[in-house]
Amino acid sequence: MARNKKKIVILGGGFAGVECARQLESYFGNNSEIELVMISEDNFLLFTPMLPQVASGMIETRHIVMPIRAICKKTKFYEGRIKNIDPFGKLVTLWGTSEKRGFSIHYDYLVVALGSETNFFGMADVEKNAYTMKTLNDAVMLRNRAIDVLEQAENETDPILRNSFLTFVVVGGGFAGIETAGELMDLLLDARKYYPTIHKGDIRVIVLEALPMILPGFNEKLAEFSKQKMIERGIDIRLRTAVTSFDGTEVTIKSLDENPKDPMDESKIDVIRTKTLIWTAGVTPVNTIKRSMFKTDKGKVIVNDFLEVLEFPGVFAIGDCALFMDPKTNRPFAPTAQLAEAQAKIAAHNLNALIKNLEKKKFEYRSKGQMAIIGKRTGIATLLGMNISGFLAWLIWRNVYL
Repeated sequence: MARNKKKIVILGGGFAGVECARQLESYFGNNSEIELVMISEDNFLLFTPMLPQVASGMIETRHIVMPIRAICKKTKFYEGRIKNIDPFGKLVTLWGTSEKRGFSIHYDYLVVALGSETNFFGMADVEKNAYTMKTLNDAVMLRNRAIDVLEQAENETDPILRNSFLTFVVVGGGFAGIETAGELMDLLLDARKYYPTIHKGDIRVIVLEALPMILPGFNEKLAEFSKQKMIERGIDIRLRTAVTSFDGTEVTIKSLDENPKDPMDESKIDVIRTKTLIWTAGVTPVNTIKRSMFKTDKGKVIVNDFLEVLEFPGVFAIGDCALFMDPKTNRPFAPTAQLAEAQAKIAAHNLNALIKNLEKKKFEYRSKGQMAIIGKRTGIATLLGMNISGFLAWLIWRNVYL
């Protein structure tokens, strides 16, 4: 192979990586001078916004999984985990396994789109005992778990133990938490009819959120509507509440008052007995990023207006692993699929500009709107500046996503 070929390597097969590869294929797909390579741990794109619906059994797993090789046909694909990124030597090294050896890939241009992992904020016991909602396996495990505890509760005679089986705690009041709580309640109430001793009032789904409101980043009226709807459906929503530990049978929580009078006041600490805690309270960048030589802040790669990594021209970072501030709020943008895809388009445009000596574009984000499902045929949406709730929002959500 002639060495004058330029190689663009994309790390990560999530929304950002796959969209970037698709855009680059449209620029360079027929250009024999440019080689496109993608490295990802999974050989499929997982449509994570619909994981809660898989957990409840509303949709099948195959509906939210798309093989990367089928989407990005002109990109050479490697399935593997990134061990190291060397931006000075322009090398990416992959871990080996018992079946295949590790190796290194050289790049001329790099797109880092490695996403994020669940953030347990250093609580090892929570990490060990909680369910998460990040992968396909997580969604299927949660569905199996819900049915399993109904089985255990049905024939349990000890009332305290029985209650703890039928109590589910969801930590995090963002999209994932609210949708998971809504879907979980649907699943439990639907399945309950096969369990003669379990009544509707026996089932408790509790959402804990440290902030004073749920669905931060959503229109406040809509977030309030969601909260009321969920309370009507029997979901217990506790705001300004943080988890301090979970040992598999008890969650310790503390309420975060706006004006704590006495820091030693222990009365604000409470316990919920539950066997199932689902953790959706935040993400953190992957360790590969934290170990890399890129300048980071809060673990995210610092990028300029063109999404290029500081000090390494030709290296771009996009999606959850990149730090990009919202000029309106001066805080990082929320990690959404929509943002990842918008950044992917600009990164691909700027790579094309670099290679062909054209003008680069600055990244400016305009949200197309947001949607969330809060239970059976009820949703909320902000689209084109309009707020929509109820059945109509659910219909829009279903049609947009599916």
